[in-house]
This record gives sequence, C-alpha cells and structure tokens, in this order.
Amino acid sequence: MRDTAIFEQKYRVIAVDAQSLILRGVLTGDVLTIRNADGAAPLSEEDYPPGKLIALNNPSDQDAN
Repeated sequence: MRDTAIFEQKYRVIAVDAQSLILRGVLTGDVLTIRNADGAAPLSEEDYPPGKLIALNNPSDQDAN
C-alpha cells in the first residue's frame, strides 16, 4: 500500500466524539481513527453525522503560502 493511498478513496463516518473521528473506507472497508489535535475546536456529530461521505486531503499537497 502506498503512503498516499488513504487519500484516494472516500470514507463514511462511523462515529465521532470531541477528540476523534472514526471512518470506514468505502472501497476497502479499512477503519481509520482521526485524532483531533485542536482541543479548542472539538469535533461534533453536527459537523460529521454518522453515514456522511467524506474524502481526506493530503496536507503535503497544500501550498505553503
């Protein structure tokens, strides 16, 4: 598996709490847990309702400016 393979598929939200987002890959079924590094901006079910389809962005593809 390539290092960037996680950015090439979509995910469904399985669960969310203030500090983590649990996702399942639509194609692979892989389960990922994304940890929230910003305690001042908690995650919520309002923003990430279970079943929502999302894609992950590769931060190394972002412009530095």
